[in-house]
Amino acid sequence: MRALVVAHDAPNGFRFAAAPRPRPEPHQALIDVRHVSVNHGDLRTDVRPAGTVLGCDASGVVARAAADGSGPPAGARVAVFAVGAWTEQLAVTATELAEVPEPVDLADAAAVPLAGLTALRALRAGGPLAGGRVLVTGASGGVGRAAVQLAALGGARVIASVGSAARGAGLAELGARQVVTGLDEVDGPVDLVLDTVGGPTLVAAWNLLAPGGSLQSIGWAGGEAAVLPPYSTFAPGRARTLSTFGDSADPGPDLVTLIGLLAEGRLTPRIGWRGSWERAAEATGELTARRVTGKAVLDVHA
Repeated sequence: MRALVVAHDAPNGFRFAAAPRPRPEPHQALIDVRHVSVNHGDLRTDVRPAGTVLGCDASGVVARAAADGSGPPAGARVAVFAVGAWTEQLAVTATELAEVPEPVDLADAAAVPLAGLTALRALRAGGPLAGGRVLVTGASGGVGRAAVQLAALGGARVIASVGSAARGAGLAELGARQVVTGLDEVDGPVDLVLDTVGGPTLVAAWNLLAPGGSLQSIGWAGGEAAVLPPYSTFAPGRARTLSTFGDSADPGPDLVTLIGLLAEGRLTPRIGWRGSWERAAEATGELTARRVTGKAVLDVHA
């Protein structure tokens, strides 16, 4: 079967290659992949060995149910979070997938796993949301848009930070109380920050934290170093915290929650680019150049 794998000599760092078809263990289902989505982390081909199958988000149909009876039956529509997802077939456990009900579009479901799990778990790690002020940086991206919606559903007053006014379009409708194009526009301290940008934005966001506040560093799309001035980590009052975030263990239960919200219309992923996976280089180039709002989705077998 075909897969998109790391190729350090390729212009975009990856190419199509032949990969062995999976041989599911008794506790694994075999999935025919229909769609995959692209995350910024997928593009770090420089830190992966040549030949590594890329991706972690997929959706498709169960071709063969797990032999031990766990998981959904053959024919079920599913969303999957699994390393090495950019391929024609996957073998996954029941803890790596969620059933996708009709009439949810499987392309929409493919846009949910990593972005949704990251946003949901970072918000949970930040503590209670109801009534608090939550700042989301890079709010026009896949993780950012999911975070805005989930924080608003949790009762937070959400401030969405974006790189331009055009990229902020639609965020108020998703639940943002305020949409800003620079953190100097944020009036007053915030209780929780979900930062997907890094660099100077992380530093500015840290300085906005109220006593006892939490900053969850979950991305570094800006690509610049973050330099904290001396003594900036000290302040009177309750301690503020800065945490790295990358919890992807046991995704199944949270993925079920996210797909349920998608089916209810309470979580809406924006697909800013969609096309055949034959155009993967084009999609990743557009994403890297920040010309995609939301997610890029590749059709493996539409």
